[in-house]
Amino acid sequence: MYKLNFADLSPERFLAEYWQKKPLLLKQGFSNFSDPLSADELAGLALEEDVESRVVHCANGDWQLETGPVSDFSTFGERDWTILVQAVDHWHADAARLLDPFRFIPNWRIDDLMVSFSTPGGGVGPHLDQYDVFIIQGQGKRHWRVGMPDNTLEQFCPHPRLLQVSPFQACIDVVMEPGDILYIPPGCPHEGISLENSLNYSVGFRAPAQKDLLTGLADYLIDNDISGTRFSDPAREVSQNIGELASADLAQVKQLLQQLVSDEQSLPLWFGQYISRAKHELDLQEPEPHYQADEIAEYLEEGSELSLTGGLRCCYHQASADADIALFINGEQYLLPGNELTTAKLLTEQRVLDEQQCRHFLELPERLGLLVHLINLGYWHFTD
Repeated sequence: MYKLNFADLSPERFLAEYWQKKPLLLKQGFSNFSDPLSADELAGLALEEDVESRVVHCANGDWQLETGPVSDFSTFGERDWTILVQAVDHWHADAARLLDPFRFIPNWRIDDLMVSFSTPGGGVGPHLDQYDVFIIQGQGKRHWRVGMPDNTLEQFCPHPRLLQVSPFQACIDVVMEPGDILYIPPGCPHEGISLENSLNYSVGFRAPAQKDLLTGLADYLIDNDISGTRFSDPAREVSQNIGELASADLAQVKQLLQQLVSDEQSLPLWFGQYISRAKHELDLQEPEPHYQADEIAEYLEEGSELSLTGGLRCCYHQASADADIALFINGEQYLLPGNELTTAKLLTEQRVLDEQQCRHFLELPERLGLLVHLINLGYWHFTD
């Protein structure tokens, strides 16, 4: 539905020249853009308990932030406020299609689709993010300023839950109109101020910090009862300074930690489970009662199609052409034979399985069994 217009660039040139290097404005990056949802639909999502949302408003320099669910927008007035809804791709199938044109970057790197509605003057103030983002202008117009990374900028909190940055010099200063796309790398200060009622769609990317990776690894070791190698020192000599942490001892501790993350067998198994877990609630519709294999087979033989639940994270790893395939879906691992690469790709690269692709799962009982399991979890569902 949405085709990304890179103008005189290609995805290869974009990655080489702009990705994580400098911001880029794509005028009419989506030609003849049509909003996949309305402001009223966005407000409806903000009413839901399971949907993460917040309202930022500023009156006379007084910044306020309220977390959802939000039931009454009339209290905010006619201007100077913004509602932001996270992970809209989990809840709105048409909006989720905005992610597809950016899938020249691996699925595991894509985070979610945040959608915001702003009244005139609305925005969240000048700030910077530690992840890449494509901002798509929908309805209305919005004035955007973007700068290059600058270590002299100071960050401050005009509100306890709102982090902003000091004034910056802009390298992009533009009024964005429907279909315009702005790419902003990590660490680039930016600010968007709505000139009229407007919708913005932000395609964010996951950038796990070392702290989060280490925490995730520790959880994996605990969950799988993996102790690893213990510290040992058979060549220990008499210490002259018993209160000192010796450099040689610290070097061995470092080596023990490095061994954990250098294990080429366990690293992909841990990371696949870690990175495929959903950060936000999923709109899972588990069928009741559960389907039986013969029911699913009948539906597929009749030409049914399947759709992936919005926001579901799927990836796979195969160390070599003949090695088993580790399939990761929503934090769970499924082991497939090495010759089932087509199955792994269908389940991780397709958002919709058409009639022919569905029939692939009828060829082997094991394939059908896996598909039935995933459907009964609510991960895949029959297309209306």
